Amino acid sequence: MGSGIVTVRMNDSRPRPLTSWGRWTLFRSPLTRRILALNLLAPVILMVGVFLMDQYREGLIRSELDGLTVQAEMVAAAVGEGAVRERHAGQVEINRKLAQSMTQRLAEAAHIRLQLFDFMGDLVADSRYLLPSDTVLRVTDLNETSHEDKAERTARWRDLVMTWMPQSEAPLPLFEDGLLPHLSRYPEAVTALSGQTQSAVRDEGGTDGMVLSVAVPVRRMNQVIGVLLLFTDGGNVERGLQQVRQGVGQLSIVVLVLTVALSLYMAGTVAKPMRKLAAAAERVRRGHGQRVEVPDLMNRQDEIGELARSLQDMTEALWKRMDAIEHFAADVAHEIKNPLTSVRSAVETAMRLTSPDQQKKLLHIIQDDVERLTRLITDISDASRVDAEMSRAETGLVNLRVILETLSEVYNETAAERRVKLVLDLPDRRHSLWVMGLETRIVQVLRNLLDNALSFSPEDSKITLRVETSPRHLQIALEDEGPGIPADKLSSIFERFYSERPKSEAFGKHSGLGLSISHQIIDAHGGQIWAENRYDPDGHVLGATFFVLLPRPG
Repeated sequence: MGSGIVTVRMNDSRPRPLTSWGRWTLFRSPLTRRILALNLLAPVILMVGVFLMDQYREGLIRSELDGLTVQAEMVAAAVGEGAVRERHAGQVEINRKLAQSMTQRLAEAAHIRLQLFDFMGDLVADSRYLLPSDTVLRVTDLNETSHEDKAERTARWRDLVMTWMPQSEAPLPLFEDGLLPHLSRYPEAVTALSGQTQSAVRDEGGTDGMVLSVAVPVRRMNQVIGVLLLFTDGGNVERGLQQVRQGVGQLSIVVLVLTVALSLYMAGTVAKPMRKLAAAAERVRRGHGQRVEVPDLMNRQDEIGELARSLQDMTEALWKRMDAIEHFAADVAHEIKNPLTSVRSAVETAMRLTSPDQQKKLLHIIQDDVERLTRLITDISDASRVDAEMSRAETGLVNLRVILETLSEVYNETAAERRVKLVLDLPDRRHSLWVMGLETRIVQVLRNLLDNALSFSPEDSKITLRVETSPRHLQIALEDEGPGIPADKLSSIFERFYSERPKSEAFGKHSGLGLSISHQIIDAHGGQIWAENRYDPDGHVLGATFFVLLPRPG
């Protein structure tokens, strides 16, 4: 029978191809793209990490080598006890026939390959080949070849990705198989011949697999009589690593899909409403006087809802400001028209008169109207500056105690000329009277109220300035003993150009903007101002009281 090699292979099913994913069509919104990019970063890193599992792979190899070492030591012990024969002078050697039979049976049961060398380094037995004197016959393990074939096929999808993945592994030495090899071909076997167990990992070549080997000394009576070399393919390691990669890869795909879906959902709940609000703001800017409705997002209990409510409030405030400007302009035109008409009529009349006395009277009328115009323009200018100043100026702590005490001293001298007394009723100094605001504007409000109360106070009366405190507010009450305010005018007195003056006062001395400006200033401070009448038990009016409520700091 001639020398030859017989090989038997088994077919195996090919692995399923990976599903190819198409490109996602992203929204045009930059915010959507940012959300997707940030959320996809984690699953992408996880998927990339699947192919960079060097430490896990090394752990699997070490675990596999440990198991092979135990098997090799058991086989070596069995060979050392049952496959030896006595030589002369008490020496022993390996029985080739028994060793070949033993290694063949043990290798077949464990699905491994065994090679046995004697102490001279010559091959004694090989589980893959039968070694009679004239024939070398290869015995192929069907499971082994099928595993090799399966590993070769299942590695294809990984190769497609690993070609562009960074490779951190050092190249393995190539496994070279051959007929009747010498022990010197395997460095680990040379080491084992000196009595030490040694292992090695080699590249199988061609199939991108690897071969694990363990060399252990074969002893008899503490004497090394040979070396047992155990081989196995790295299919278990590759399959274990492949299972982990597939599991993590499948989990990564699920996470990736969920991440994309949730990112698109989140982007839709954020980017889309933001675009609606931006479009509404743009329509407000280009509205040309037309009222624009803000998208109804106020019911959302998140920052988008807060933004929608703020935009709605801002739009309403803008329209109120525009309406106020229109009304203010109309009121100003109306108030200025009256003295201008009077001046024009007086001038036209004076041009026709020849009497110096009558011309002099008309000149006095013209002078009064010009003074009225001057006061009106001054107050209008002041009113127009209040909002701008309150929005730009930086508020600070204001000590009302000092302000009220100073005003009391100044106005007591003025009130004494009209036989009116100013009484200051303040809490004791244990109570602080600090508020947040602009000191000059608060003083302006108090002076307007004091001037108004003084003008309506009869002789031998008094004006009471009282302050009450609460944890969050500070209330100022200014009481006079004048005729009071008509019941139907308690709210109208704070309107622009409204003027309800004493009968003894000449017409045109006031522009009617003092209380309106005071109302603007207090509103800008986050406070309130209103007026009430005081009555006796019989229902007679005792005078008017103006209240100013200001928030306390902190």
